[in-house]
Amino acid sequence: MSTFQAPKGTYDLIPPTSAVYLAVREAISSPLRHAGYGYVETPGFENVELFARGVGESTDIVTKEMYAFETKGGDRLALRPEGTASVLRAALEANLHKQGALPVKLWYSGSYYRYERPQKGRYRHFSQVGAEAIGAEDPALDAELIILADQAYRALGLRHFRILLNSLGDKECRPVYREALQDFLRGLDLDEDTRRRVEINPLRVLDDKRAEVQKQLTGAPLLRDFLCDACRAYHKEVRELLTEAGVAFEDDERLVRGLDYYTRTTFEFVHDGLGSQSAVGGGGRYDGLSEMIGGPELPSVGWALGVDRTVLALEAEGVTLDLPATTSVFAVPLGEEARRVLFSVVTGLRRAGVATDFAFGGRGLKGAMKAANRSGARLTIVAGERDLADGVVQLKDMESGEQVPVPLSEVTSVVQARLGTV
Repeated sequence: MSTFQAPKGTYDLIPPTSAVYLAVREAISSPLRHAGYGYVETPGFENVELFARGVGESTDIVTKEMYAFETKGGDRLALRPEGTASVLRAALEANLHKQGALPVKLWYSGSYYRYERPQKGRYRHFSQVGAEAIGAEDPALDAELIILADQAYRALGLRHFRILLNSLGDKECRPVYREALQDFLRGLDLDEDTRRRVEINPLRVLDDKRAEVQKQLTGAPLLRDFLCDACRAYHKEVRELLTEAGVAFEDDERLVRGLDYYTRTTFEFVHDGLGSQSAVGGGGRYDGLSEMIGGPELPSVGWALGVDRTVLALEAEGVTLDLPATTSVFAVPLGEEARRVLFSVVTGLRRAGVATDFAFGGRGLKGAMKAANRSGARLTIVAGERDLADGVVQLKDMESGEQVPVPLSEVTSVVQARLGTV
């Protein structure tokens, strides 16, 4: 056994499980790529101020969960705890908002880091696929992103997820609600940390999962009663567009999400098969974030879906993904000359786009056929001295057991025909 192990709260992805994660990332990103979103990749760490300003200094992410450190050169950096602030920073730095028609539509995939109490579905290192539409204030854009996420989950075979939807208002109407909520919260029996949060960002108290806090929130003022006409009309259109697209959602007046930058539309994807960690993804509109991090006014909307949580949701529903075999053909040489010849055949098949593996290590026929079975290959190519003298190889169908000689010059075309790849 290795002396070292993965750090607490992290995990290694190894085959065959890693193939499921790759398939989930592909399924989530595919609708985005077909809707005009281009791929962006940002560093694994950023200036700590980017997250303090963007995510919010009062959030648990910044105050308790962020991996922050000082470099030898004195820079204050943090491992990225989420993707939106980094992607927006990258777009601003590259002046993407000045290069053509808005919105700038970007998608990303990567690892994120938060110092949390490890439990199933909540890790210190986790994987997300996200999407951001930067620079346009349009209800259709909010609806588009929710529809694309719904499409991705349904393509994976998920059925028992729910979409929760709310509006957080804007800079016109939210301050009025904030004041009313603060007045209500100040009268509750809350601990010191929560009282401090009431003064900094009272909406975050609504997101408190503790039963003793939730119990006291009965009768709290609702944001919907404070929305201005513009926000009310905006939210109405988002809801109508989703309904017209056949995407079911539930109104959740308490939904605020855990980040300070959200405005207007906010949403969450939840799966009831995951227990306490029911959220598989979420997002919303963040019209003021660009200005918070020193950029121009750029109304934007986005989401991030958890790859780890999505895999758990698939398991909860008993959904098995139809993954392509990593190996279609396995070559078994018998003897040194066959080894050289079959290695050349393998190279040719790979160049023709056929997933092919080889019995490395000079093992005997019995061991090599065991390896062929384990590989999941549909066909096995076997050749010894007598076969090569006749200018053929033996092609064995691993399902039926049928074995036929095939001329060396025709191996690629016969294999492709058998596999249906031509």
